[in-house]
Amino acid sequence: MTLPEVATYLKVGESTVYRIAREGVLPAFKVRGSWRFHRERIDRWIEEETERQAHAGSAGDAADE
Repeated sequence: MTLPEVATYLKVGESTVYRIAREGVLPAFKVRGSWRFHRERIDRWIEEETERQAHAGSAGDAADE
């Protein structure tokens, strides 16, 4: 997938995709200077982030008790 395709897929701006890819947060690679993304890796990243945030939220809930 290209950067614009990933931005549409994630429903975020292209600058956001560029920034998190450049920071190494979003799995990506470059082909002759252009960012490319594997859909399967993006889907896995979404699942991992969802789980991480769910665990962080439940840990925060326990701290509030």
